[in-house]
Amino acid sequence: MKVEPVAWREGVVAILDQTQLPERVVIEEFDDWRGVAEAICAMKVRGAPAIGIAAAYGLALAARQIQANTIDAFRAVFGEVCAAFAQTRPTAVNLFGAIERLQRVVAQSHTPDEARERLLSEARAIQREDYEADHAMAERGAALLPPNARVMTICNTGALATGGIGTALGVIRVAYEQGKLQRVYACETRPRLQGLKLTAWELLQEGVPFEVIADGAAGTLMAQGKVDAVLAGADRIAANGDTANKIGTYTLAVLAHYHRIPFYIVAPETTIDPATPDGASIPIEYRDSTEITHLGGLQIAPTGAPALNPAFDVTPASLITAIVTEKGVYRTPYRFGLPVAR
Repeated sequence: MKVEPVAWREGVVAILDQTQLPERVVIEEFDDWRGVAEAICAMKVRGAPAIGIAAAYGLALAARQIQANTIDAFRAVFGEVCAAFAQTRPTAVNLFGAIERLQRVVAQSHTPDEARERLLSEARAIQREDYEADHAMAERGAALLPPNARVMTICNTGALATGGIGTALGVIRVAYEQGKLQRVYACETRPRLQGLKLTAWELLQEGVPFEVIADGAAGTLMAQGKVDAVLAGADRIAANGDTANKIGTYTLAVLAHYHRIPFYIVAPETTIDPATPDGASIPIEYRDSTEITHLGGLQIAPTGAPALNPAFDVTPASLITAIVTEKGVYRTPYRFGLPVAR
């Protein structure tokens, strides 16, 4: 089936509720921007590129709700809506990139009606650009893999997380189509199990050979010589190449480095944040402790057990073999804007 996490449909924002996958495929339609913002908070839509697209459409939807006769009044209310979206997921830089792009549109518009029309066009452009970037990244990333590659990945970086075929999972899809892929090891990705629920669902849709593994099994498989490369996505890439991604990515990078296995980050250029100098400057989202202590609504921890739940960790640039974007392949020392072809 075609996977489309976010879409604009005749004045509403349609979001595939990923919290209900794989048991149910449920598409919710929002005619109020607040519903879109809440869907981002609740991870009904997730993945940095998809979050950016959802926010862009949410802002285009908000523009239709703003009652203002002058552009100055419109800009004031629109700024408040932008601030609300900025609070939804602080680590994903694509969110802020989308907000900034749409703010520029409003700043350049002369009337509320002009702003509304241009905002929707800009949101559609963000989605289209991400679709094109995914395919370019996938081709570049697949070229880095050896024949009969056995690849490990974490979280979900497929079509569910982007506006196209995915980032790291997009590479996997293209490598499989090219006959270069032998097997995928999908880490379950505690605590929300995006690997077990979402990546496995997408790989089943595509017929790609894979096995889901417990997060703690990654090192054993590497030690047994069963992994040729590790592919991960990114929620924010600092100017020096330090990369924030789903919690557990740093662990994989350390294991891959120890076992001399290439570790690749696959992400669009929009994920690179030149304003963030290094990983220590990346804001890390902490989520509700019940994501740790409960599973599917069932409490699995002793009552009263405290839990710490960082949603992301930072992988130092020194542990990353290469960063693959739609514009090229970057290697250390990372100088973004000057990619190396291979």
